[in-house]
Amino acid sequence: MKNLLIIGAGRSATALINYILEQAKQHNFFVTVADADVELARQKINGHSHGRAIWLDASKPVDRREIINRHDVVVSLLPPQMHLEVAQDCISLGKHMVTASYVSKQVFRLGDEARLRALVFMNELGLDPGIDHMSAMQRINAIRQKGGKINAFYSYTGGLVAPESDDNPWHYKFSWNPRNVVLAGQGTAQFLEDNKLKYIPYRRLFRQYRLVNIPGMGDYEVYANRDSLMYRDAYGLQDIKTLFRGTIRHKGFCDAWNALVRIGLTDATFPIVDSDQLTYHDLMEAFLGISQHTGSVKDRIAKIIEVEPESEVMQKLEWLGLFSKRRIKINNATPSLILENLLLEKWALKPEDKDMVIMQHVFEYEINRRKKKLTSTLVMKGVNSQETAMSRLVGLPLGIFVKLLLLGKINPTGVNIPIMPEVYEPVMAELEEYGVRFVETEE
Repeated sequence: MKNLLIIGAGRSATALINYILEQAKQHNFFVTVADADVELARQKINGHSHGRAIWLDASKPVDRREIINRHDVVVSLLPPQMHLEVAQDCISLGKHMVTASYVSKQVFRLGDEARLRALVFMNELGLDPGIDHMSAMQRINAIRQKGGKINAFYSYTGGLVAPESDDNPWHYKFSWNPRNVVLAGQGTAQFLEDNKLKYIPYRRLFRQYRLVNIPGMGDYEVYANRDSLMYRDAYGLQDIKTLFRGTIRHKGFCDAWNALVRIGLTDATFPIVDSDQLTYHDLMEAFLGISQHTGSVKDRIAKIIEVEPESEVMQKLEWLGLFSKRRIKINNATPSLILENLLLEKWALKPEDKDMVIMQHVFEYEINRRKKKLTSTLVMKGVNSQETAMSRLVGLPLGIFVKLLLLGKINPTGVNIPIMPEVYEPVMAELEEYGVRFVETEE
């Protein structure tokens, strides 16, 4: 019997656990789900005969190593900063490791040692990154095989709220890690446009968005991801003129989020002393700093972010409760943590709410001296707040790959991302059986 360990039972784990438990009965796997919240892990296992839930504080090396040592494959759904420790354990204990997270430089450096030990360390195998890589590589290779030369590649993904569940002025609700949403875009975005390198620092990121049309859905905003350039070599696009990867949001979101950035509410670098003694109104007044303006806090904030007091941006801030006399409930918290906790309440999915994932690739290429444009679009909605499209699209590719690995049908040793045909072809083929289908138009 093959033994699989899944570390983490959070938002993105549901579809993975459900899928792999179905496969466990058929293929005689045994699945252990480990989490610091053992009751959450038990709920995900739901009494399955081929699964069990255990408590694990993954920050404790002795406990973590002892549990990893009892399994053949480890799926880490931990926060990204913890993957290195798990990876080092897997190297020393001779275990395969799979994650949905971006490959850090430190994990990448383990590649030679993983290959020497015939270990598979597959990363970026979720939605974005993950399905974006695999679906893009399928189409890149198809264009090449018929003699096409790709000049531009655009790739956009967004975890959104479905239109039928969209009932707030931000047109957004959480379907994945709230912390990542609040801190998204920090650093400098890099991409390639018409053979020129482009950089957008965080302070300008949400001002310099572009509009894209999603067939059947309308126009959406897209802001640049942190580093599009890192995939130029990975995708074999060294000669490409334009390469841009971005995040999709509803129209109006970026201007309002830019206001939060300008105010300082996404700052994670300092704690606000005795923050639990402040109201949100007090916090906003504090962020006015040295102000020469008179009038209400709301009016002065509007002046600072250069919008009208009754603008749509200010309406969104007011809807969040940022000008209310309600007390902040957490102490010595950073501004970003205060914002995250407020948004967890305001942007929560109701039990029957549906989320929605949109992914779109656009390829501009030449073939037989003719210019062509291929647009490939995926739109998927969730069932409810527990069975989300986000969970399905993160969890299913992980589960399918792990099944193939446990069955010995796939063995890409070393530290990799899923850009090789022996990985993406079987994974994408099975994903289609679960409704993951891209609609294509060519012009």
